[in-house]
Amino acid sequence: MRRSPSGADLPAAGNGTVGAMETPKVSRRRGHVPAEGRNPTAAVGPGHNVGVRVSIVGFGLIGGSIARALHERAAVAQWHVTAWSRNPVPIRKAMADGVVDVVAETLEDSLRGADLIILAAPPLTCLRLVDEIGGPLRGALSEDSTVTDVVSAKARIVERADAVKLPFIGGHPMAGRELSGYAAALPDLFVGRPWVTVLGQYARLCDGERIGELIEACGALQIPMRAAAHDSAVAAISHMPLVISAAMVEAVAGGPGESERADWHAAEALAATGWAGMTRLARGEPGMGAGIAATNAAALAGRLRDVRAVLDSWLAELEREGGPDADSLLARFTVARDRLAEPDRR
Repeated sequence: MRRSPSGADLPAAGNGTVGAMETPKVSRRRGHVPAEGRNPTAAVGPGHNVGVRVSIVGFGLIGGSIARALHERAAVAQWHVTAWSRNPVPIRKAMADGVVDVVAETLEDSLRGADLIILAAPPLTCLRLVDEIGGPLRGALSEDSTVTDVVSAKARIVERADAVKLPFIGGHPMAGRELSGYAAALPDLFVGRPWVTVLGQYARLCDGERIGELIEACGALQIPMRAAAHDSAVAAISHMPLVISAAMVEAVAGGPGESERADWHAAEALAATGWAGMTRLARGEPGMGAGIAATNAAALAGRLRDVRAVLDSWLAELEREGGPDADSLLARFTVARDRLAEPDRR
């Protein structure tokens, strides 16, 4: 048994064996207590005496918002930010803005001397980065470097990090926008929002301390969870709505390999806030959506089956012989509304 950042006992994380979601505890306390086999005396490296040396790998909305938060919300002297991306243009803009201290020329350069490495690339890219950092680039890591990520599915990436024995704590800041890229980054994007953490097998005390400091500096609320519980939860409230949003567009306007639906332009001309709200997620970055679906496929498929079953029951009611029962329809809409009511109004 090990302890979470909030001090609560947790079973081993990242093994993908947890079924039902547990009620998480919100915590502002810092530091994962090491599990059996870890070094409980591991100290935070000398970088803490001169500020935490952070390297952000990938520099879109989330990576850029972390950099902005560390620059504009935290004590600047506490953080020294290096960034690397295959596209260096946004990072150069961030450096001109004073948000980034160093633009790394290569991925390997970004790792050298870093206390905390944040993988903020798209999900599938982050899996490849874990393999590179834990494999051919392992020598670029200092002995006490901490690695984390911000992708929205945790089981696969934590398992991948464990396989290469990285000192890893998975992270998922529950914040975002339909806009993408550094230009959309906000310093207060994470304020008051949950930031889930999932312990890797080789995480140490110093790793938990650093992650806690990062989350606190960004103004977020740390929530320790097990990987499978997290992935099941986000499949329900984030990933499934993303797929449903895209599916609605396919159903009304046409999908891949199809001609545009004949009545799409007429429907589009009448569309208002209802359509805009339901399709907002489909307006996001397609590559990010594909990566999310690919890395949380099993949990997402289960949630979509739940939706399909409910839609089938709606079809049965609407196609009832003699017409739908108005009272039954009213009951369904009423229950849906009441489920979403504020707790003190239920």
